[in-house]
Amino acid sequence: MFEGQPQAEIEALIKADPEFKQLYQRHRELDKKVADAELGVLPIDDNLLGLMKREKLHAKQRLLRIYDAKPH
Repeated sequence: MFEGQPQAEIEALIKADPEFKQLYQRHRELDKKVADAELGVLPIDDNLLGLMKREKLHAKQRLLRIYDAKPH
């Protein structure tokens, strides 16, 4: 996520905004868990996987709203 944006901007936002930092870390955690589940490394049922994907999407949407609201 945020591959097209300057890493310095993302790091500054992580340091400056506790909500952004928490959401960013949670999104990364969910991203890894979803990927592991899809590879079969993390055994979870389909319902939990769906919940994790939805939470990950909501975190991403909120992160993007916060990022877009900040002056660049």
